[in-house]
Amino acid sequence: MQPKVNILFIEDERNILTFVTKLLYGHNYKVTTAITGTEGLQLINSICPDLILLDLGLPDMDDQTIIRQVREWSDCPIIVISARTNEHEKVKALDLGADDYITKPFGSAEFLARIRTSLRHSTRMNTSSDQTLPPLQMW
Repeated sequence: MQPKVNILFIEDERNILTFVTKLLYGHNYKVTTAITGTEGLQLINSICPDLILLDLGLPDMDDQTIIRQVREWSDCPIIVISARTNEHEKVKALDLGADDYITKPFGSAEFLARIRTSLRHSTRMNTSSDQTLPPLQMW
């Protein structure tokens, strides 16, 4: 039997936290939750999740700080979940190191597909670490 994927969900809105946690449990994911950025960073360091779901706008910490701190030592996939639809906000999070960005409200099927995609990309990168990507060429 394949081990469960461990997902850390950092979200301060209880209703979203409950809904997403139930959805993920129902699809055989192991879920750990945090309601503050501080708690989330502590859990990232202690449990080393396979994927991080990060809400923007946590009450105690700037989302940029969390992404930056995680990227200092980990390549764990980060999917940002936010009600912010502004393109600038999305680009900023992605440029800081988030792997994906999904806006609230979102459909369950798309959400699960984005998780599978991030995990698939993460697995590919980890299994092909001896290979280097060719430089990007602009035509």
